[in-house]
Amino acid sequence: MTSEVDAQAGAARPNNEAPFTLDEPAPRVLGFWDQSAFWANLGVSLLAFSGAYTVLAPGADGRPTLSIMAGIVAMAVGTILGGLMLGLAAVPGARTGQPAMVLLRGLFGARLSYAPTVLNIAQLVGWGTFELIVIADAARELWDGVPRWGYVVAAGAITTVLTIWPLGSVRILRRYVTVAVGIALVYFYVQLLREPLPDLTQGSWGGFWIGADAALAVSISWVPVAADYTRHSRTERAAFGAAAVGYSVTQIVAYVLGLLALALVAGDSAKVFDPFLNVTLGVVFFAVFVLREADQSFADTYSTAVSIQNLVPRADRRVLSVALGVIVTVLALVLDIGDYAGFLSLIGSVFVPMLGVLAADFFLGRRGRRGWDASRTAPSRWGMIVAWAAGFVVYQLINPGTVSRWAGFWQDVRDALHFGAQSWMSASLLSFLVAGAAALLIGRLTKQ
Repeated sequence: MTSEVDAQAGAARPNNEAPFTLDEPAPRVLGFWDQSAFWANLGVSLLAFSGAYTVLAPGADGRPTLSIMAGIVAMAVGTILGGLMLGLAAVPGARTGQPAMVLLRGLFGARLSYAPTVLNIAQLVGWGTFELIVIADAARELWDGVPRWGYVVAAGAITTVLTIWPLGSVRILRRYVTVAVGIALVYFYVQLLREPLPDLTQGSWGGFWIGADAALAVSISWVPVAADYTRHSRTERAAFGAAAVGYSVTQIVAYVLGLLALALVAGDSAKVFDPFLNVTLGVVFFAVFVLREADQSFADTYSTAVSIQNLVPRADRRVLSVALGVIVTVLALVLDIGDYAGFLSLIGSVFVPMLGVLAADFFLGRRGRRGWDASRTAPSRWGMIVAWAAGFVVYQLINPGTVSRWAGFWQDVRDALHFGAQSWMSASLLSFLVAGAAALLIGRLTKQ
């Protein structure tokens, strides 16, 4: 009976669309340009404008530590490193045909993969909610004739529709949206560079790696979902190149534009959209960014549905997508997520070391060479959990973030260990390397 249901579902699904359940094979239909357009569009986010101040390493008083020029360099370094990490996360999906959370069965074991899966679901619901809030707030900047809830509901509806046909949505991005976004970016660069900019070198280079880690954390936020899309890639090379290059280039372009806008409003992040809206035709071109933001919420919501399938493999992603679309819409109507920088820091501290463990084990470890076990009976590998935890601790010791109680706890740990974080230390890089090295060492000692 089950096989008949699966056969009927497969017959109802177009051959070039994502499977409804995990029991169906993933079609390899996305080429390099399809994927490049997808990642490039994700790199151009309204968060790159509204959150540009995060790469300036704001202190406890909220004032930037870095100069605009230092922030641009820190952002570029962090984005390039994050893009390379994103590319690494893309390859296993293309090689195995498995989504991201299912890949973790081979890393941690089937049952232990449930823990990071639940964590990923929670953070993706948070991101999806946050994106709808950002879209609604930006739309209100364009025209306040519609109440905020109206924009939230509209954005939620568009997100849900895109999520039901994910691969078709990716192809639409390549054909239409990417061109419009490119034109809008060029237009705003021309307009903003014509304005009298202040001295971009005024300020410090202290806290450089804090700014770089903030930009890297944005890239890393896509690591837990990369394989959800690259499992449909025709080649591993296309998956790596599109993710690493496509995303990095546009994130750098968008963040530089956001930092220029921030400079024009004297560092007031609450007014960062003003330079875009005040130029000739600014409202028209800014509307392109607002509409394009829906692909961010689409990616978050679709990957949430696919992550849930690691827990419930036979669940239909279409049903999950509709339910999740309703959930994030309701949450966006009732919540106000304000601690963006703290949110990014916590995400980075979890998924940077996890990627270090995955990359080391998949590309260099014995398990990766023998074949990746993504079955429902994959044995538990507690050693990889230990390696992940080691990287997580390193991240927190260097950069515990800005959430007061959490940061206070790790400050107490640092004091007990007589450890002082130095300005040259990158929490992301060191946690990635420590987690990866621990994974290789534990793998050799335990022969897992």
